[in-house]
Amino acid sequence: MTDLSSTLFDLVVVGGGINGAGIARDAAGRGLKVLLVEREDLAQHTSSASTKLIHGGLRYLENFEFSLVRKALAERETLLNAAPHITWPLRFVMPHDDAIRSRWLVRAGLFFYDHLARRDRLPASEMLDLSKHPAGSALQAQWQHAFEYSDAWVDDARLVVLNCVDAAERGATVLTRTACTRALRGEDGWQIGLRDDAGIETTLHARALINATGPWVASFLRDTGQRPRHRVRLVRGSHIVVPRLFAHDKAYLFQNPDRRIVFAIPYERDFTLIGTTETTHATEASAVHISAEETDYLCATASRFFREPVTPEQVRWSFSGLRPLLDDEHAALSRNTRDYLLELDGEDAPLLSVFGGKITTYRKLAEEAVGRIQNLLGHHAPDWTARAPLPGGDMADADFARFRNSLSQQHRSMPEALIDRLAHAYGTRCRHILGGAAGSAALGEEILPGLFEREVDYLIAHEWARTATDILWRRSKLGLHLQANATQLLDAWLEARALNPRS
Repeated sequence: MTDLSSTLFDLVVVGGGINGAGIARDAAGRGLKVLLVEREDLAQHTSSASTKLIHGGLRYLENFEFSLVRKALAERETLLNAAPHITWPLRFVMPHDDAIRSRWLVRAGLFFYDHLARRDRLPASEMLDLSKHPAGSALQAQWQHAFEYSDAWVDDARLVVLNCVDAAERGATVLTRTACTRALRGEDGWQIGLRDDAGIETTLHARALINATGPWVASFLRDTGQRPRHRVRLVRGSHIVVPRLFAHDKAYLFQNPDRRIVFAIPYERDFTLIGTTETTHATEASAVHISAEETDYLCATASRFFREPVTPEQVRWSFSGLRPLLDDEHAALSRNTRDYLLELDGEDAPLLSVFGGKITTYRKLAEEAVGRIQNLLGHHAPDWTARAPLPGGDMADADFARFRNSLSQQHRSMPEALIDRLAHAYGTRCRHILGGAAGSAALGEEILPGLFEREVDYLIAHEWARTATDILWRRSKLGLHLQANATQLLDAWLEARALNPRS
């Protein structure tokens, strides 16, 4: 660990999920001296276990959360422009079941969804005749009508990493595999203890502290001697990934008789992602896993709509995460708000804690959080993130297709699948990996099919990757496409290269 004991930080952010990463980026860009500390890898928990959507939250309209939906819809456009390589428009097909929601109610909801916020890049909703539309071919014959509307897709884990990359390039210090072991408030700031994964400890000082620990927000407050004024409701959301169920590029939204919804989304070219469940979780566990009951629920929902049944035996991968919903005391999880609340404590040594939130509104949350903190620190810099691309997103007119085609022309000897993956993952920064390479042989050793030495070196040097799991399941989803022992093979390679000090 770098010796930081003599450094006075304006702001220490604890938590390397999407909210912490967004706050660190925003604050660094305003000229504050920032440290972000994460006890494990970036996006290791909640922020890599989402349904991968940037969306307004169509069903939140039923709870009359118009303000949240408007805010999320506006952010949808902002993120599409800021990161066209890891976000892209997606059309959703919602088969209509009049027994659950009447046609007029769905039409009214979609009208509001289309018009609550400015919509420049996404087409409006429409009715579909499934007997004539390609989306109907994968569904059972009983589903005759559907509504189609727009939202967007995001690579959630990469969104976190790119925010941290930008934060670091603007002067922030980012420490992963480093735990915050204590935080003591003094008259003029905070004394903060850190311990890295090698057991090395250090103490540093900060003028302000931000608690962006997600599911652990309340326990972190208690550890610092504070009494939380709000609570989070821990909800386990689980997803399954199965071989591709349909050939087109649209997603489905399925309405269940229990009034919950499940998405079926094209995923990683060869697969379909199905989720999510909502199950109350009692403990702040670091690792959570899908239950057999959740798998059965998702398979049964998909089978209710698709012509071909979906069974647990088809599941190639599953993932689960704890969503820390701001507890608004609604009995039904489906009616619990997905909005966030910022709890600010103290002025001389401020502590700001983040309760709730969703990935779509992370940038707005960060903007609000930093605005409140900087005022207490006597710092006054304007908002800036709404107009700034994320690393790799600086392509003309946010036109990914044009950028991708240009890249392919420049590297004609490269496999198209490799060019496509690198373009989506790194955007314009894939040139740091490709350089002037005429063919894939120039990228160094092919460690695993489609994974070359130069990319691994880049991930370690610039994106805090340390282990095979970091590389194959968070910085990418290559693990889905490789043999079962790929993680072990890559860890062995890293150990041999002395790139994985914890092997």
